Amino acid sequence: MGTLRLILGDQLSHSLTSLENCDPKRDWLLMAEVREEASYVKHHKKKIAFIFSAMRHFAEELRARGLNLHYTKYHDQDNQGSFYGEVARLCQRQKITKIVVTHPGEYRVLAEIQSWQQKLNIAVEVRQDDRFLASLEEFSNWASGRKQLRMEYFYREMRKAWHFLMDGNKPVGDKWNFDSANRKALPKEMSPPQPTKFEIDTITQEVLELVAKEFDDHFGQLENFHFAVTRDQALVVLDEFIAQRLVNFGDYQDAMVQGQPWMYHSHISFYLNCGLLTPKEVIEQAEYAYRNGDAPLNAVEGFIRQVLGWREYVRGLYWLKMPDYKSENFLEATRSLPKFFWGSHTKMNCLHQCIKETSENAYAHHIQRLMILGNFALLAGLHPDEVNEWYLVVYADAYEWVEMPNVTGMILFADGGLLASKPYAASGSYINKMSDYCKSCDYKVKDKNGPHACPFNYLYWDFLDRNKEKLGNNPRLGMPYRTLNNMSDEKRQTIQRDSQIFFKALEQDEKV
Repeated sequence: MGTLRLILGDQLSHSLTSLENCDPKRDWLLMAEVREEASYVKHHKKKIAFIFSAMRHFAEELRARGLNLHYTKYHDQDNQGSFYGEVARLCQRQKITKIVVTHPGEYRVLAEIQSWQQKLNIAVEVRQDDRFLASLEEFSNWASGRKQLRMEYFYREMRKAWHFLMDGNKPVGDKWNFDSANRKALPKEMSPPQPTKFEIDTITQEVLELVAKEFDDHFGQLENFHFAVTRDQALVVLDEFIAQRLVNFGDYQDAMVQGQPWMYHSHISFYLNCGLLTPKEVIEQAEYAYRNGDAPLNAVEGFIRQVLGWREYVRGLYWLKMPDYKSENFLEATRSLPKFFWGSHTKMNCLHQCIKETSENAYAHHIQRLMILGNFALLAGLHPDEVNEWYLVVYADAYEWVEMPNVTGMILFADGGLLASKPYAASGSYINKMSDYCKSCDYKVKDKNGPHACPFNYLYWDFLDRNKEKLGNNPRLGMPYRTLNNMSDEKRQTIQRDSQIFFKALEQDEKV
């Protein structure tokens, strides 16, 4: 008679609440590689390999602590293929009287877990995930009664509550946000350091062989796997970011360079989102670097804002608004995801580079995701369901709680402005300013119309024109709409004609 403590694949933390007061003599831990989770969308090969390898390494650490762990591998003959099947099987074998699990990261998983008590006639306890710095109750209390749920104001409250980058009651530097200093293009003479890489061990090699065999039809490349798969390795990634890249992270966090997918970013979202690192320790190390004079304030504040602000905020928003949030489509977008998103066969070099690097690495940094891939999805009117699924599939740090608010709210404005105050739409001039992609493109970024013009140029105005009824009164879009309204009828007709030609080619699967 004992307790079953289920550990999910994004809960690889020894401080997990479901492990508190664990009795090694009576309790059983369960971890399982289940078909249902690996295939409910066709996750990137590297994403599956990363999660399975990290799970198996974490399992070894739990066994080394003397805990009773039942670990089901994907190929195990009696693998039931689902969390429920594995839980039910172990409950029957070990005479379990209670099930304990830390709050999962996805609504559908929570709904499934909440049905187990009735199905199994066993008490189920879902414990708070205190690895996050804001509880779901705290976020709900902050959001209550507010007309606008802006991240910036939530972020300020979090800074005060945790006293990060504060001088007494004031923010360090007398400003909460240094984002305006973080928009520089990378100078030609600068070359970002390579990401931290690790050799493949026996456990990871076994997983890579499994993924190559069982998931060969999934998106992405499996070669050159070098991710951290243990907490010790993840700490090395964090240390090397602080020492090598944080100093330049602020200035160049929005920059994009062909052949440089990693830039000065931290590359720790994989490890934060699966539990190998905690947000508190990450923030503390970054702040220490500032206090010690090793990194400038704009870099440290910008980094902390991503972890303490955006990451905590989107998680709170997800749980506050689900399940209705999943069906939001404010702009009534209906176009299917183009096939080139799965193969990078496009003449638009910016999209080609970002999709190619996503396929290779299961990673792209946040501006590539937002202002290249997401910008196109927004301008082209791609359906939120298809865009959400693509982002969930292709990135190794993507779990629904973090992916959906960023896509539905930030990228597609599908929630009507709940998350973002305006759509993040941009023409080719922004891409040209922040990257070197346009220099190697078949299209001409300086051309506004015609067969050789950058499609982002006319699609930007077409997007504003066709969504004028819903966006025309947005105060943050006043200037572009004034420009649009002052265009001649001939100019607007040319924009519509170019856009229609482009969309027709897209629908016919022509190379655009």
